[in-house]
Amino acid sequence: MKTFVKDLQEKQSIHTTFLVKEKSRHMGKNGKAYLTVKLGDKSGDIDGRIWDNIEDFGQRFDIDDFVSVKGFVQAFQGRNQLVVNTIDTVTTMDIELKDYLPASERDPEDMFNELLTLLEKIKNPFLRQLVFNTLKDSQIKPLFLVCPAAKTIHHAYLGGLLEHTLSICGVMEFMAKHYRDLDLDLLLYGAVFHDIGKIWELTFETSLSYTDVGRLVGHIPLGSELVEKKASEIPNFPYDLKNKCKHIILSHHGKLEYGSPKRPKFIEAYVVSQIDELDSRINQLQNFFKSEKTAAGEDTRWSKYHKDFDRYFFLD
Repeated sequence: MKTFVKDLQEKQSIHTTFLVKEKSRHMGKNGKAYLTVKLGDKSGDIDGRIWDNIEDFGQRFDIDDFVSVKGFVQAFQGRNQLVVNTIDTVTTMDIELKDYLPASERDPEDMFNELLTLLEKIKNPFLRQLVFNTLKDSQIKPLFLVCPAAKTIHHAYLGGLLEHTLSICGVMEFMAKHYRDLDLDLLLYGAVFHDIGKIWELTFETSLSYTDVGRLVGHIPLGSELVEKKASEIPNFPYDLKNKCKHIILSHHGKLEYGSPKRPKFIEAYVVSQIDELDSRINQLQNFFKSEKTAAGEDTRWSKYHKDFDRYFFLD
């Protein structure tokens, strides 16, 4: 029977299966090598240590493998850690994939219908047709419903891209009401299209990883190419509008050093980049707080050090 990470208790002996998310070799203070692993399922992750027979065990599995693990849970610096006694790979036929890939808590069809309702507010006929033609495309929609928004950092679960898109659309509606000079049509378009290339950049069948085209091209150029293709199917689509649509995608990471070929050059493009960053960071923190409280208990007041944010967080 599968034992989930969220149910692990200190001093518990376990024999269950996990997905390997990280694996690395280290040297202890006594000069003896050991392996660290991050093991996970849909409920969360746990750090593991392999102290013995590391040469043998280290060759048996790799990152993104499903493994059968025997070991016991111990507390280390206030958090659960798994001491691994034995570990072996298992095939996908021996496991239920839905137990290992995290998914949005919301139903994807409900989110999709809510998104379409929000997008009805787009008044520009060209942008409206571009957005609806894309989302209702028979090849795009099935991928969009299940694609994560990232491999690890934010919304890194099935349906994460849709959840991220819907969240940003809601913020864009508020932004256009608060800052009345903003073009809501462009903001809603940007919410939908800024990350849509991730449906081809990421693979999410057995684990969350990158496709070949994702590594070679990336979601930003892929999204821009999609605009070119879909706009060409709409008669008399304005050339300048198409370039603005492509620019929003090409600049949405905000800075050249963050992977954007362009920096935002008009206000709606800037807003898309900022709200994308904000929504991503909030989701990242929400998941971090949840995992910290799961690992260390509800009475824990401070998180472990978060390297991305360069700080400890107060959890109480």
